[in-house]
Amino acid sequence: MALFGVATDVMKPTALTLNLLVASIATFKFWRAGHFSWPTFWPFALASVPMAFVGGGITLPVNVYRPLLGAVLVYSAARFTFGFRGADAVQPIPLWAALGLGAIIGLLSGLTGVGGGIFLSPVILLLRWAPLRPTAAVSAAFILVNSAAGLAGHLTSVGHLHPMVVLWAAVAGVGGWIGSELGSRRLPPAALRGLLAAVLVIAGVKLIFT
Repeated sequence: MALFGVATDVMKPTALTLNLLVASIATFKFWRAGHFSWPTFWPFALASVPMAFVGGGITLPVNVYRPLLGAVLVYSAARFTFGFRGADAVQPIPLWAALGLGAIIGLLSGLTGVGGGIFLSPVILLLRWAPLRPTAAVSAAFILVNSAAGLAGHLTSVGHLHPMVVLWAAVAGVGGWIGSELGSRRLPPAALRGLLAAVLVIAGVKLIFT
């Protein structure tokens, strides 16, 4: 959306809506495969959901929102470029730390329209709170609940979505299917991460400096 000049007030609710679609699919797949960990998930979600609702209801000025979202996209690019390995030895998660991080990430998720998983997963892996696949499963569910809360907060304060969002969601679903086919059968994961990181950097820099 940043690359193609979509209006700022359309970006956040559209991103949250598309997050719901993609994160629902990912959450179901990870849960079905047995990777989802409720004890890891709930402390982060408990604090993040209400804060995502609050953030979703806040409309930031364009001169604040665009650089903030741009910084998030550039960070996301770095995250995809320099991935993290899974933890061999899992450490217990302090409840206070999970609640605090959940609240901060939830607020940022609601404000910007990102699901928050891009921030949660590296923290969990770096602090050795969960192995790689359970971390991915928890992050997918985290994106799902935060996107739902952020979208609810947005609709409470604004009251509408862009009329094209249904079409965009359908296209995103088709693109997700094609992307998963390419990623699983044709393109190596490193190439996909590099392409996505390049797009994120270009979009982030455009938001920050234009």
